[in-house]
Amino acid sequence: MAKRILLIEDEEKIARFTELELVHEGYEVGKAYDGRQGLEEALSGKYDLVLLDVMLPALNGLEVLRRLRKESSVPVIMLTARDAVMDKVSGLDAGADDYITKPFAIEELLARVRVALKKHTDQVQQTHRLTVCGVTMDTDRHEVTCNGEAIELTNREYELVHVLMENKNIVMDREKLMNRVCGYDYIGETNIIDVYVRHIRSKIDDVYGIRFIQTVRGVGYVIKDE
Repeated sequence: MAKRILLIEDEEKIARFTELELVHEGYEVGKAYDGRQGLEEALSGKYDLVLLDVMLPALNGLEVLRRLRKESSVPVIMLTARDAVMDKVSGLDAGADDYITKPFAIEELLARVRVALKKHTDQVQQTHRLTVCGVTMDTDRHEVTCNGEAIELTNREYELVHVLMENKNIVMDREKLMNRVCGYDYIGETNIIDVYVRHIRSKIDDVYGIRFIQTVRGVGYVIKDE
């Protein structure tokens, strides 16, 4: 399956040229021309990598990156002006995986894209065993254990734990959790995520005396690596 790349760039000529080159290399490309639209697309979960310009209308690239990193670990390559050293430093500090200065050689951009995608794929492959707060999830075996004891979870409880462990230390709101666990077309109780959390706590927190899934009032839930 082709990797999907989101290009957030307000200069349409640069965006079009970059899109054509990426498509020629076999990538699927989505585009956004301002920061707000770009952030919404980046948070959709549809993309494997984001190319993010710093100077954007509506919401600048650094703010897009800061907001994105609260909810997603998708690889991000910043597009910066040649002499904007502070943009590069700020971007890396905010969670960018790499940066490239404009104007750039397309061969260099493509090479950086390949490296970022491979690094992220390697990290994902290495995380088939997730351990947080003494709870271990083996995604190959579809097992969750604590202190070596198996924890029996329903499929949706397992998916909820998986999403939260994969995004440890990132607060996930209820809507995003519902979309990931129940699907975008779910029709049913709107508090279903709260119900699953209560069931999981009865099987983990109450049994093993730990604070596994924490509530962030008015927002959602998080598993913290403490």
